[in-house]
Amino acid sequence: ENWRYIHLEDVNRYNVSRLAPVWMFQTGLQGQLSASPIVVDGVMYMTAPYNNLWALDASDGRILWHYEHLLPGDLRICCGPINRGVAVSGNTLFMATLDARLIAFDRVTGDVLWNVQMAAHDEGYSASSAPLIVGDLVISGIAGGEYGARGFIDAYTADGGELVWRTYTVPSEGEPGVETWAGDSWKTGGAPTWSTGIFDPETGLLLWPVGNPSPDWNGDTRAGDNLYSNSVLALDPKTGEMKWYFQYTPHDVWDYDATNGLVVTNMDVEGRQTRVLLQPNRNGYVYVLNAVTGKFIKGFQYTDRLNWATGLSPEGRPIVNEEFLPVVDGSDKFICPGNLGGMNGSYTYAWSPRARTMFVPSIESCAKMVKESEVFVSGQPFWGGGPGVTEGETGEAYGRFLAIDPESGTIKWKYRDNYPMLGGALSTGGRIVFTGNQEGHALALDESTGKVLWSFPTGAAIRGQPITWKMDGRQYVAIPSGGGGIAAAIAGTPPMATLGSTLVVFALPR
Repeated sequence: ENWRYIHLEDVNRYNVSRLAPVWMFQTGLQGQLSASPIVVDGVMYMTAPYNNLWALDASDGRILWHYEHLLPGDLRICCGPINRGVAVSGNTLFMATLDARLIAFDRVTGDVLWNVQMAAHDEGYSASSAPLIVGDLVISGIAGGEYGARGFIDAYTADGGELVWRTYTVPSEGEPGVETWAGDSWKTGGAPTWSTGIFDPETGLLLWPVGNPSPDWNGDTRAGDNLYSNSVLALDPKTGEMKWYFQYTPHDVWDYDATNGLVVTNMDVEGRQTRVLLQPNRNGYVYVLNAVTGKFIKGFQYTDRLNWATGLSPEGRPIVNEEFLPVVDGSDKFICPGNLGGMNGSYTYAWSPRARTMFVPSIESCAKMVKESEVFVSGQPFWGGGPGVTEGETGEAYGRFLAIDPESGTIKWKYRDNYPMLGGALSTGGRIVFTGNQEGHALALDESTGKVLWSFPTGAAIRGQPITWKMDGRQYVAIPSGGGGIAAAIAGTPPMATLGSTLVVFALPR
């Protein structure tokens, strides 16, 4: 369900103030440490920039093995050399790479079992997020929307790496939906799938979020809704056949990727328990959809400021405010939210099924977005403009961490931070929520009030996803730190964001 919730309560709201570091692992690399580590049988698997992968003893951080992928010198990546994690199935480990490959490892020895190319990196393709295991298939998305690369979702056999199916996120000539792309603009339509989707065993559906159309900020040559960009797709995981879709931001010209985390849960809708899909979208709205049919149930604003739309229609379609469109030479007004959100797809939010609450890190940063003419050249950036002047540059950007009740459509509490919140979230049975800020502090907040109960300076901005696990009778909490990248620069971040990346593991004193 992608809840990022765990029932463990050894560390709780009453004793979390005593949490202390028990070991640290320094990667020796600068840049964003964005991954969500995985712990299996006492071994932690963690990725870092440039497709470095470590197996660590989860009790003390001792290196068991290390793999560094040999990358070409002509990578096409828009937003830093990051990797967000691996997938595990039995004794096999899977990682996607910045040169658009998918690799399987023996998780005990680190030996490479197979290595396949998903797409040509010199055409603008790359991959940065963890694959997803569904049965005997390994499913991966792809990045490249900033290069006009046509998005897709792939499924490979776990044991041999054979391609089973591919579903494109931009329809081609003669396919349903291509009429939403003027002329032949579908050929360079983008709609990347760089964030990891989820599999819901209750509905049997693979649910995958899709990013922005290309070019990002200039939609003149791609008139229409531009399906299936900025959407969530529900697919048959065995065949890739599309069962339904919902488009959050039709004809996006603000770079509002819909790649934020998806959560499925059961919720009361008009007196009936309903399987729902939850997403706090980058465009500033929280969406609640029927997870079986994709039908829009409700949507509501969660950012402090939102002016690009005046609301949502009964079908969930945004009512665009024409005063807040990107223009040549840049808007004379700040467009809110900026293209970094709200919540950004590079980090996670948490859902507590016990508290019935979404815990969402968010960015409050608006932008004077710029529209420009752009000629497509394969493998070259195809943006059609940019964010322009942002509040990160003016010093007016700040961070939020929100407790959101999707059933009532209300915000329970808001925590405000000096800088945008670019780290993930973790909810626990101890009635606390872990996250981190751009000043490098790991944080634990009371789930009921938003009060900061614990803080620890890690030495670098936090961009990673916190995890917790119990081993040998002791609960551990791991928080990766290490910032930087274009997103942090645009949003506004302190100098320590460029420091080296480190994993810090905490526990209560014995």
